[in-house]
Amino acid sequence: MTIGVTLLQEGNKTQLAGWFAGSPPSVSFEFFPPKTEAAEQSLWAAITQLAPFSPGFVSVTYGAGGSTRERTHATVQRLLRETPLTPAAHLTCVDASREEVDSVARLYWDAGVRHIVALRGDPVGGGAYMPHPQGYTYASDLVAGLKRIGDFEISVAVFPEKHPESPSFEQDMDVLKAKIDAGATRAISQYFFDIEHFLRLRDRAQAAGITIPIVPGILPIANFAQAEKFSRMCGASVPPWMQALFAGLDAQPQARDLVAAQLAATQCRLLRSEGIEHFHFYTMNRAPLTAAVCHMLGLRSNC
Repeated sequence: MTIGVTLLQEGNKTQLAGWFAGSPPSVSFEFFPPKTEAAEQSLWAAITQLAPFSPGFVSVTYGAGGSTRERTHATVQRLLRETPLTPAAHLTCVDASREEVDSVARLYWDAGVRHIVALRGDPVGGGAYMPHPQGYTYASDLVAGLKRIGDFEISVAVFPEKHPESPSFEQDMDVLKAKIDAGATRAISQYFFDIEHFLRLRDRAQAAGITIPIVPGILPIANFAQAEKFSRMCGASVPPWMQALFAGLDAQPQARDLVAAQLAATQCRLLRSEGIEHFHFYTMNRAPLTAAVCHMLGLRSNC
């Protein structure tokens, strides 16, 4: 059943009662490091608003080619210093030597960071990926290198609709298994809008003998036009019913936010009915939408 159909059927009292029964799911949040002082204030306002939901961890992204290295490190350090949250620092191997990557990993370890989101990464400015001549070739190599430095908990990426550069879903599973063999303990998915994509990913992983948790990545839509543009770049499909649902709403932000929160909550509820109990939210450093979704899922602030 698609979310578009389910949104029209939410008046079903039995279905609603089932969705709100039982304990709430666990969550984690992703933030990106700020580029300006105003953006930093916005980021910390978002962290302050979402922290009371007691996320399992919060991740901080790492820009293309390591372009936000210092800002990422500073954000992670501040999270450790000023909050009770558990930070997971993103780390990529693109456009960097092993020595450079290992140096960053050691800094994280020495600072008390024990969770890394290990990614291959994308080149600055886009284009085809080329391994650094003295660097880690792929994410699986990066995972192995991190495990030599410290006993990190390591999360990796997985793609419900196939990695844009992968020739097949089978190749995607082989890549994921290589990362697990190297030491990865969790996979976090690229965001998706049709839950069937994630459920098929889960089925493929189970058929391949993969047993680590595969966590769905959820993107509450703060701007539909931007979401469409980014989706084209990263290979995430946007169903036609979503285009109709959000038509004209970017000019009506309050109505758009109501629709976006309800859509993301419905996505999570349907996934929960399939046994999923952890969700990773791509917050875009905007707390209200994610907070609204968490509330609809039964989570409450611990303040």
